[in-house]
Amino acid sequence: MSYAEAHFVLQNQSDPIRAKKSLRFFKTGKGQYGEGDQFVGISMPDLRVIAKQFESLGYTAIQQLITSTIHEERMLAVLILIRQYKKDKQAVYQFYIDHLDYVNNWDLVDISAHLIMGQHLMDHDKSVLLELAQSPLIWHRRVAIVTTWWFIRHKQFDWTITVATVLLKDPHDLIHKAVGWMLREAGECDQHVLLSFLNKHANHMPRTMLRYAIEKLPESIRKGYLGK
Repeated sequence: MSYAEAHFVLQNQSDPIRAKKSLRFFKTGKGQYGEGDQFVGISMPDLRVIAKQFESLGYTAIQQLITSTIHEERMLAVLILIRQYKKDKQAVYQFYIDHLDYVNNWDLVDISAHLIMGQHLMDHDKSVLLELAQSPLIWHRRVAIVTTWWFIRHKQFDWTITVATVLLKDPHDLIHKAVGWMLREAGECDQHVLLSFLNKHANHMPRTMLRYAIEKLPESIRKGYLGK
């Protein structure tokens, strides 16, 4: 299998109407977070089917996909890496880290960070998350917090709290949403963890972050925090 074959399959399933909608949905206009991104218009279910078809694709071809200007090609690359991770953990993790600059939209981050970085760092040094959380690149910062979703699933919350604290003053709405989301996930597993964080930081959290974090709490508790 080759990059050319994967590219052909994607082009063959392209949908110009869906592609046009994606340009708006992913904010690709000048000055927006997805500026310049290109789409051919393929749904996630179809991309997952194609990823299964190309599961054994080599790293040279995956590199061509993940460095592509076409969004769906980069998505196909991360979907293939997720499938390959269980067979070659260290190599896939290293490839992902080496090409992290191309995991450069929220959907690419959200579908892969926890399943590759999170799963791998579970039993390894996690200090890379602090470096990413302080990166000038928004997608690196989002990777840092979404990676901790894997730890949350395994009832480990310390790194979610650590990274969330670093990102409290982040200027970008997409980081506010991601941090609030991970705090909410932690609270679903252990409400005490969430409430402890909120009691320390609710009065200076960005409003969007706070709203995402408290979304699943009882209404009376939500109102109390929003009142702060």
